[in-house]
Amino acid sequence: MAVAALVGLVCAVGAAAAGTPAEEGARLNIFLEACFQEALDKSPEEKARLGLKEDADEWDDISDSAAAEMQLMRIRHLNALKARFDPARLQGQDRMSYRLFEYATERDIDAFRWRYHTYPVNQMYGVHNNVPAFLINHHEVATVGDAENYIKRLEGVPALFEALKENLRTRQSMGIMPPRFVFEHAINACERIVSGAPFDASGRDSTILEDFRTKVGALGEADRAGLIARAEGALKERVRPAYEGLIALLREQQAQATDDAGAWKLPDGRAFYASAVQRTTTTDLTPEQVHEMGLREVARIHAEMTEIMKKTGFSGSLADFFEHTRSDPKFFYPNNSRGRGEYLEEAMRLTDEMRSRLDQFFITKPKADMVVRPVEPFREKSAGKAFYNAGSPDGSRPGVYYVNLYNTMDMPRYQMEALAFHEGIPGHHMQISIAQELEALPRFRRFDGYTAYSEGWALYTEVLAKEMGFYTDPYSDFGRLAMELWRACRLVVDTGLHDKQWTREQAIDYLMKNTPNPKGDCTRAIERYIVLPGQATAYTVGRNTIMALRDRAKRALGPKFDIRRFHEVVLTSGAVPLDVLEEMVEEMIRSGS
Repeated sequence: MAVAALVGLVCAVGAAAAGTPAEEGARLNIFLEACFQEALDKSPEEKARLGLKEDADEWDDISDSAAAEMQLMRIRHLNALKARFDPARLQGQDRMSYRLFEYATERDIDAFRWRYHTYPVNQMYGVHNNVPAFLINHHEVATVGDAENYIKRLEGVPALFEALKENLRTRQSMGIMPPRFVFEHAINACERIVSGAPFDASGRDSTILEDFRTKVGALGEADRAGLIARAEGALKERVRPAYEGLIALLREQQAQATDDAGAWKLPDGRAFYASAVQRTTTTDLTPEQVHEMGLREVARIHAEMTEIMKKTGFSGSLADFFEHTRSDPKFFYPNNSRGRGEYLEEAMRLTDEMRSRLDQFFITKPKADMVVRPVEPFREKSAGKAFYNAGSPDGSRPGVYYVNLYNTMDMPRYQMEALAFHEGIPGHHMQISIAQELEALPRFRRFDGYTAYSEGWALYTEVLAKEMGFYTDPYSDFGRLAMELWRACRLVVDTGLHDKQWTREQAIDYLMKNTPNPKGDCTRAIERYIVLPGQATAYTVGRNTIMALRDRAKRALGPKFDIRRFHEVVLTSGAVPLDVLEEMVEEMIRSGS
């Protein structure tokens, strides 16, 4: 039975007679699962991310018509939810599921008006970068059939890129183009992706061929040789021309681009940005309120940093100390293969040490494993300093904490602890893995996310780690504050760029003056915020909310407050908007536990 028909059947059955709260909850969950499956069936890539091998030879449809179909589906789902279910007849997690599905669907319907206010090709997460990144991280090869599907995906890149180029042309006709600097990064990334064998005689495999060759290594020798030959053919005959066509369009658009950086330059740009801030933070905060919050946080953290600076015995101003920590070689690993290897080893050691202390602070721990890897060469030059890639729900593919070691002088030792805890354990890996493993919840709650919640949690864990006994060295504690300062400065520069018309250079200069981070780090960060308007505002807003809720619970419960119980409440309902999180903690307080 088609999923859409199943949704209709569930609704029709519910319309006939309402049952007990338990029966209503069961009916709601069937409906929610059907809605999730209908959306999932439109995304072969999301299926792969969830460890499913259905439609494993296809890419997502990124055309305008597909986006319109998704919007009609959301509207149909929302109307059915409201017409057929009464939240007053639901209890506990079922009522929560109703509310969260309603919230998320309304949010996505509202965001549709801004669907063109994005940059499908950028230096961070563009479609051009997604092809190798997706194949490397999510296309698993255990059989000859899996390998053949990999090749079919390579053969499908031209059609994917034709849709991408149409998206770019549509935006260009609307006056929506990224600033000039983006094009150089994107073109360079495309050129790196189609370099190496079989594209040239450099003597090394290209990123994609290296991945394919590794993945078919366990297959039979006879199959392996033929598959590699077919992959090489697809790369030369299908993938390279697709990238060359994209590069040609990017060069054409580059000539017409300007240096204007912020969302204010887009059609209805300020309204779009205000919407993006509220959507990202799940609050009613305005850009001006976020900007002022950032300035207050920066001042507070600077004062705390000054106290730590005194403990190190350094004489001079905080600005002098910043220059000292960004320039003294003792704070960095050597910028060579040995230094990169040492960084990765230390990051894994910190992760293992954190694992050994979890029981004192957490009840539920993730089952999924996590590994630490360097960012791949094809994207390391413009990618962020670190990020997390979720593992598969069944545990067959581990979560990955990616570290960008393109230049180790941008990755100071004193920030290693906070960075590892934020991206890995107990930060993103722990929160996302626990959510994926909550099998009693509807799948949309296990796999959907809210940036303010997830990034707020990860930033909160940087502070929590101090209570867990880390940051024993003054410089590492300074590094923790440096990371916190970095997120506070994001509130200032993100709103500065997109609402106050700051230039790229103004924003970089602000980070250089107010943080200890190196110039390269500051530059990449600002370029990231430019192409992802509003995203950077979520971290501190989410973290401050979690800290405030914890303080409230601690005051209300007194000696009954249990940090493990607080974390259990925060982590075991999946990702939620911040106002819902507040209600969950209030319920914990009312229950007295």
